[in-house]
Amino acid sequence: MNLRDLKYAVAVADHGHFGRAAESCFVGQPTLSAQLRKLEGELGVTLFERTKRSVRITPIGETIVAQARAVLDAAALIEETAKASLDPLSGPLRLGMIPTIGPYLTPTLLPSLRHGLPKMALSLAEDTTEILERRLLEGEIDAAIIATDVSDRRLSEIALFEEPFWIALPRTHPLATRDELSLADIEAEELLLLEDGHCLSDQVVSFCSSAFKGNPKVSTQHTSLMTILALVGSGAGLTLVPALSLGGSWVTDSGIVMRKEKTRQVGRSVRVAFRSSFPRRPLLEKLADIVAASLPDTVMPVRR
Repeated sequence: MNLRDLKYAVAVADHGHFGRAAESCFVGQPTLSAQLRKLEGELGVTLFERTKRSVRITPIGETIVAQARAVLDAAALIEETAKASLDPLSGPLRLGMIPTIGPYLTPTLLPSLRHGLPKMALSLAEDTTEILERRLLEGEIDAAIIATDVSDRRLSEIALFEEPFWIALPRTHPLATRDELSLADIEAEELLLLEDGHCLSDQVVSFCSSAFKGNPKVSTQHTSLMTILALVGSGAGLTLVPALSLGGSWVTDSGIVMRKEKTRQVGRSVRVAFRSSFPRRPLLEKLADIVAASLPDTVMPVRR
């Protein structure tokens, strides 16, 4: 039994097909099939039920494949640790971001990263916090910039910045004449939010629940923050937006005015999350420093 054979078994379990598994492993199907039969012979169990039309993993196969994944992850970690000891600031970094941070942070961050981490090869992914945490734990990404505490003890985090929320409202709204607003000034039924599952929506609801009498009657839209803002510009309601987004062209081109939230208590804490076992923490510390240096003055960096 060797790592290569375990990799073949995991590939067949993932693809449910010997041909596609062989392609993903860059070997011929006969070679992969022969190695798996050899592995089954060594273990004395059948990992896969084979027919002419399908491949089905056996109950014992599911257990062994799960253990094989853990072994392969551990082997990959050994390789990463060795490479990181040579130069932790070089090599690939798979970075995730939530959708209410990515579009607004990356325009200023990416040029700074090219200068501050010239040997790093960055790849970006965007998704909700729940999915990014799952991908972190499964090793699909290395780190994720999120706006909630990590929910799994296997994850660690580095604080990045404190970001206040601003209130976006139509230019024609009666409250638009004020310089600052509080949540108590807003009618609950006017508030527009992203769909459930976005942490921005959950955070806004949390703040509004304490500001409004009873539960806020929010209008949840199954769409993006930019579409929510388009609705605000059309006069359909109000919303709260993170301060980073104020650099977008929509602020001046869409019939929207922005007002500070009076109490300065409405906002979110942003951090970079990663597996506690990730061997290149110095890279993430450097990333955090670069993020802090690239922020606009509407946002308060944790690191100086």
